[in-house]
Amino acid sequence: MTAKSILEKIVQKGILPEEQALLIADYERTKSFSIHRELRAILYLGITLLTTGLGILIYKNIDTIGHQAIITLIAASIVACSYYVFKYRQPFSRGIINSTDQFSEYVLILACTLFLTLEGYLQYQYQFFGSRYGIAIFIPTVIFFFCAYRFDNRAVLSMAITGLASWLGLTISPLSVLEKNDFSAPGIIVTGIVLGILLIVIGWLSDTRSIKGHFGFTYFLFGGNLAAVSGLAGLFKNEPKIIYFLVTAALCLFLIRTARKNQSLIFLLMGVIYGYIALTYGAFVFLPDSVLAALSIFYFLFTSLGVLFFLLNIKKILGLKK
Repeated sequence: MTAKSILEKIVQKGILPEEQALLIADYERTKSFSIHRELRAILYLGITLLTTGLGILIYKNIDTIGHQAIITLIAASIVACSYYVFKYRQPFSRGIINSTDQFSEYVLILACTLFLTLEGYLQYQYQFFGSRYGIAIFIPTVIFFFCAYRFDNRAVLSMAITGLASWLGLTISPLSVLEKNDFSAPGIIVTGIVLGILLIVIGWLSDTRSIKGHFGFTYFLFGGNLAAVSGLAGLFKNEPKIIYFLVTAALCLFLIRTARKNQSLIFLLMGVIYGYIALTYGAFVFLPDSVLAALSIFYFLFTSLGVLFFLLNIKKILGLKK
């Protein structure tokens, strides 16, 4: 149904005068259309294609170009990008920095990506760091954290958090946290829980102390996913299960509380989904067999009704107006 047809029905029912309907229709027809998101997506895609294309070009012509020339080219590109970013930098602020230059954010991302390329190339070709792989990960992580806070860049902050997790032997991307982490390895579950909770605490401090408070979402997203998945893995595999259950339950309650405070659908879904998994598994593990036999008949029926109630009242739960 188009906006024009909706307006016609409203006018026919006498809800809106025809003059006002004409004004609304004229506004909808002549208003400006924002392409900000489209431009951001194109710029991010351009950076990805540029770095990928350079990598393929270097790989296919490595014998004719030479290693020193490649390293010099990448280093020169990093210097040029860094010069541009520092030239158009804004004064540091504990809040959001409204930059007058729209390209600095993407140039900074390009510089960070090229730095990783340079470091990886030096390690692969010359064994620059030897077997000290931790140092190779730790150095860009520190640099990325500095750049993220100095230039107020959440994309670089995500790269820094990912580097920190990699330094501890974890994969922290929300899409690969389940696939690429070996939760059967000793200590990996505890490390995931501790790092996830640490990220959540940093995000909470950022929000409450107004130190880059808008970074809190990134910290909560990465930390919440990592800690919750690690807690569930511990609940499934390790003992004592009650400890992992309580940790996961507390985390889910925190995510739901944060979702209501910030009116965030993604945090609400994280808290409810992870909490439902922990509650279901805990019910079938901790309850006696006599209680479990009676509960199993009605459990999934009532939880299905609960899911339906949740979907119908999700706006009310988040405190959003209809």
